[in-house]
Amino acid sequence: MTPVVLLTLTFFFNFVARIIMAPLMPTVESDLGLGHGQAGSLFLGTAAGYMLALVGSPLVASRLTHRGVIILSALAVGLALAAVSLSGGLGALWGSLFVLGLGSGLYLPSGLATLTSSIPARQWGRAIGVHELAPNAAFILAPLLAEALLWGTSWRGALRALAVATVAVGGLFAWRCHQGASRGVPPDVSALRRLGRERRFWLMMVLFSLGISSTLGVYAMLPLFLVADHGFSPGGANLIFALSRVSTLATALLGGWAADRFGARRTMAVAMGASGVCTFLLGVASGPAVPVLLFLQPVLAVSFFPAGFATLSRIGPPEARSLVVAFTVPLAFLVGGGLTPVLIGTMGESGHLGMGISLTGGLIAAGALLVRGLAQQK
Repeated sequence: MTPVVLLTLTFFFNFVARIIMAPLMPTVESDLGLGHGQAGSLFLGTAAGYMLALVGSPLVASRLTHRGVIILSALAVGLALAAVSLSGGLGALWGSLFVLGLGSGLYLPSGLATLTSSIPARQWGRAIGVHELAPNAAFILAPLLAEALLWGTSWRGALRALAVATVAVGGLFAWRCHQGASRGVPPDVSALRRLGRERRFWLMMVLFSLGISSTLGVYAMLPLFLVADHGFSPGGANLIFALSRVSTLATALLGGWAADRFGARRTMAVAMGASGVCTFLLGVASGPAVPVLLFLQPVLAVSFFPAGFATLSRIGPPEARSLVVAFTVPLAFLVGGGLTPVLIGTMGESGHLGMGISLTGGLIAAGALLVRGLAQQK
């Protein structure tokens, strides 16, 4: 198996572990008596751990090598999933999900550093497009996997099964992949100062916050939105939820091709503007328009990431690529994957889940204007 395939498979299980609570959430809410706001706060726990791990990952990679960090991440995620499955209340769930975020957050900087060091730079857009199949496949399969496991076990049993699979994939990567033997660049003060003076770094942090809001942030609350506001059963919501993500597999590859063909800036602007408008409409739609928008929104949203990560990989020297990712994505993930679900869930407590989704969509669409600030980046 090639490094790209092994990294994509490892990233897939890493991502499923982070999002599996979304399709399980209606069941978890019912079992533990949680409100929409409390449910949204659980995603903030994962996001907070993920942010801290991303910030610390360059230091870990400078000690263990990128390959060692990827293996450590898989083992940590598996153990954290097992801990989540044993949690009996909101506090224990939040703490276990925080640890899950810590384990999963170690992967991405080392994964991208290993990927870009294994192939020529002219093929980065396509390779990152393949790598981005992992989260897009996870968005599709997590609801189906959750529903299938819930037929034969509880939500706790579903998490334990996923824990075993995640550790097994980490073992496969350790056995078959030997790339990533280099060490990362530790985050010294001078490197951080240089990064802080880079205007594109701050712009990309904002753009990634909005991009993650359009995918993970909205995704986290959509099952509750479909059940609470549109009368879907939990099983029906998970089914249509999964089917609506199937086309994103092709879109991820198309986004990588578009970044190489038309340029990263143009691809990011179009993807962000279109997905923001679609997200806004999803929050206010009713009747047959809801499933149409549900299918269209993720297709547009995921096109941002191949171009976005290709842009990040060109900020700074090659040896600092993992450092750039580690300090760009953390806050973006905390905002997009943590605070966005809290915002939507809090509005849902007063019966306005749809309004929260529409507000998120308006912010995402406005982000397309910021892409012009990357004018020096092709």
